[in-house]
Amino acid sequence: MPANETAPPAKKKGRRARLIVLVLVLALFAGLGYGAYWGVDTVRASFPQTTGSLKVPGLTGTVDVKRDAHGIPQLYADNDEDLFRAQGFVHAQDRFWEMDVRRHMTSGRLSEMFGAGQVETDAFLRTLGWRQVAQEEFDKKLSAETKKNLQAYADGVNAYLKGKSGKDLSVEHAALKLSDGYQPEQWSPVDSVAWLKAMAWDLRGNMQDEIDRALMSSKLTQAQIDELYPPYPFDRNKPIVEGGKTEGGKYTPQGGGSSSTGSGGGSGSAVGSQASANTGPGTPTVTGLADNATAQGATVGLRTQLTSLAKTLDEIPAILGPNGSGIGSNSWVVSGKYTTTGKPLLANDPHLSPQLPSVWYQMGLHCRTASAQCQYDVAGYTFSGMPGVVIGHNTDIAWGMTNLGADVTDLYLEQVKPEGYVYDNKVLPFTIREEEIKIAGAKSKKITVRTTNNGPLISDRSDELGTVGDRAPVASSAPDRGDGYAVALRWTALDPGKSMDAVFKLDKAKNFDDFRKAAADFEVPSQNLIYADNKGQYGNIGYQAPGRIPVRGAGDGRMPAPGWDSKYAWKGGRDGNAGYIPQNELPWDQNPSRGYIVTANQAVAEPGTGAGKYPNLLTTDWGYGARSQRINDLIEAKIKDSGKISTDDMRTMQMDNSSEIAALLTPMLAKIQVSDPDVRAAQKLLDGWNYTQEPDSAAAAYFNAVWRNILKLAFGDKMPKELRIEGSCMNVRGTGNGPADDLAEVVRECGTRGSDSAQPDGGDRWFEVVRRLVKDEKSPWWKSSAARNQPETTTRDELFARAMKDARWELTAKLGKDQSTWSWGRLHQLTLKNQTIGTEGPGFMQWLLNRGPWNLGGGEATVNATGWNASSGYGVTWVPSMRMVVNLNDLDKSRWINLTGASGHAYNSHYTDQTTMWAKGELLDWPFGKEAVDKATVDTLTLKP
Repeated sequence: MPANETAPPAKKKGRRARLIVLVLVLALFAGLGYGAYWGVDTVRASFPQTTGSLKVPGLTGTVDVKRDAHGIPQLYADNDEDLFRAQGFVHAQDRFWEMDVRRHMTSGRLSEMFGAGQVETDAFLRTLGWRQVAQEEFDKKLSAETKKNLQAYADGVNAYLKGKSGKDLSVEHAALKLSDGYQPEQWSPVDSVAWLKAMAWDLRGNMQDEIDRALMSSKLTQAQIDELYPPYPFDRNKPIVEGGKTEGGKYTPQGGGSSSTGSGGGSGSAVGSQASANTGPGTPTVTGLADNATAQGATVGLRTQLTSLAKTLDEIPAILGPNGSGIGSNSWVVSGKYTTTGKPLLANDPHLSPQLPSVWYQMGLHCRTASAQCQYDVAGYTFSGMPGVVIGHNTDIAWGMTNLGADVTDLYLEQVKPEGYVYDNKVLPFTIREEEIKIAGAKSKKITVRTTNNGPLISDRSDELGTVGDRAPVASSAPDRGDGYAVALRWTALDPGKSMDAVFKLDKAKNFDDFRKAAADFEVPSQNLIYADNKGQYGNIGYQAPGRIPVRGAGDGRMPAPGWDSKYAWKGGRDGNAGYIPQNELPWDQNPSRGYIVTANQAVAEPGTGAGKYPNLLTTDWGYGARSQRINDLIEAKIKDSGKISTDDMRTMQMDNSSEIAALLTPMLAKIQVSDPDVRAAQKLLDGWNYTQEPDSAAAAYFNAVWRNILKLAFGDKMPKELRIEGSCMNVRGTGNGPADDLAEVVRECGTRGSDSAQPDGGDRWFEVVRRLVKDEKSPWWKSSAARNQPETTTRDELFARAMKDARWELTAKLGKDQSTWSWGRLHQLTLKNQTIGTEGPGFMQWLLNRGPWNLGGGEATVNATGWNASSGYGVTWVPSMRMVVNLNDLDKSRWINLTGASGHAYNSHYTDQTTMWAKGELLDWPFGKEAVDKATVDTLTLKP
């Protein structure tokens, strides 16, 4: 058996079989077939009480829970502990199934709920050790006040759970209880802290790019890989912070900024030369390789490990969304000098995976009277399972977040031996711990977690890696991986930190100094934080890049590094905060002269050591700025046109559907000579099109189909099978895997990548790739093989013509021959799936728990970022998970919307009551002051001691 497991993990079919049992029970509850006995009573049993009064043990005074017509609660209390105790209670009322699944996921215990099919996922998450790190944070890092708030929140959840089980909690819990007697355990403060690890994992930066670049090396040259990862276009797309300088260990923006700085962030020094080239998998450093290992063998070992690791990552549930180019967000803030209100307007819409219920929960937390015992008056978007408000505003400031995309993960290829791992010509012992995974309906399984000084060996977790020894570049190949290679993960989130402290500090911040001090504790995930307040003539706007961002030795993090060579280790080793860029050297800005700040995952600052350049390495894998520059252009055009921007202008910008790649390619496509009359008719759809992707647009449907086929012909068919979508098969001559190469045989090769992470995905990196290549009409990328009565292509226009023909017949198959019935929304649909149980099983399960579809506009890398993966189809994979516009002049005139609704109960009226409005781009009123809240209140529940 492999060294890391006592038994092979169960396959997906075990999970599917268990889910089918749960679905049958749910069908009974819904009144299907024999279920009339259960009927409506079981479905409604878990709906929250929203009027009258309830006793909540532990409260010291009453708390009022005022819900509006959409079930959004505003809480009023007289002290902090009562406020957070009530928040835990109310979260559990609406979302406990979601909370219960999350805490089992973050602690690697999904098998306890869903059976043997989750063992592989649990094993991987136990290897990462999220729960362990969260426990250490709670024990050693967090402030006493934060611990008190976390405990109060947990007490509130447990007060709700007391005496409840099965149908009293949710329909899903009822199914679990009936199938095996499942009973939820008590909530703990560490359950809340661990959620931040899941958030950090889904926003971890360039780990997928790092894997993909390494895997590409099996078929592409380094020059070709570089063409597919072009440099950021600083000449065209503005960074977040323009100008600025670092002097004496302190960063200062170009102009208008306060001189105040936050504290904390580590003791590492800035290293401007970090971007020295990593040797990568093609030419790995051989220093320190032991015995008869070779550079060529290390390359083979790495490729084998990463292939299996990529498959493992596809199976890990992403709460916020699969890691890749789509994940991001928009946020921007405009100074009161350029708004119709005279004070700043701040917009935010995080782009995450669509879920049901939405990952966000809208809520207000209010102290009836501000005092040392009651410090909060804040409202916004919360995470069920965690106290506080994550994004929103209080009485003084507003803030938003987008993913900074800092490179906070590095993969290390480790040379392993029976007694340990090689490091600087020595063999060091692994740090080892045993983990027991309990499994519903089966015997427990044990795994061994091995950790090096570069992090845990995450490659140990693939059941397919038992064959690695056969390919390992050592004489004594061993299938038990005693000798060979493994992959370790170095990740900032695996060091204990204080991000939970930052949440409460943000909620109480009163000015930019407070905001920056809070940001200093926001260590993981690394987010762009934007700011606005209502002080002074026009208010103030600002930006801070927070987070733990490593100071590397050799290498730039673009490729897996040789773990046996200490030159590639992070500076400072694994000793807490050492080795990170200090907070006062991270980019920030305040009141820039242009009057606005935009963050949409573009480069934070232009790198370099000259005037106006930023010397520290944050990442080389930014978003490419398609969305951010469009927002910049929209703001500047509005200011130039009218001089002022309104709240409704901000909302309109959030719904902008303009396609940058369409604006580039459509004029070229219009000139292609087409002989087929049906294809020519489709081509005419593009005449006069303004490049906006409205849901009823036939032109948008056709263009996006052409774009998808261009990507497939030019790039997708040239990708190694590890990056191509699972099931996409093609004939190739030789595979790099043995005799077929030697004989130059044509073999059938099928893709292995999951649909969420397959390439080319069509995001703005691919915009930039194609933008650079279209100038070269005879680039080798335009060559494609003959197939299905289609001739091979050798030039750009030949490939474009073939893509236009393929797109025409693809849409004929999907939408019908009559183009007048085509529309982008019919292709580009959103279906909301209930968490966990709603993602697998027969069709009637989806009917029972899922909702949709909705026909959407927008698209990949547009401001209205309803993303889709071009390698797998047109369905929506990314969405603006919420939208908000904060009016700092009159907070009661702020607006917000959620993707779904407040409730996680499938038949509650607030399950998806915001979705149709969200799809149309509408926003709800966001009352904040007591008078406005009282006016909007339809239900009041009083929680009593």
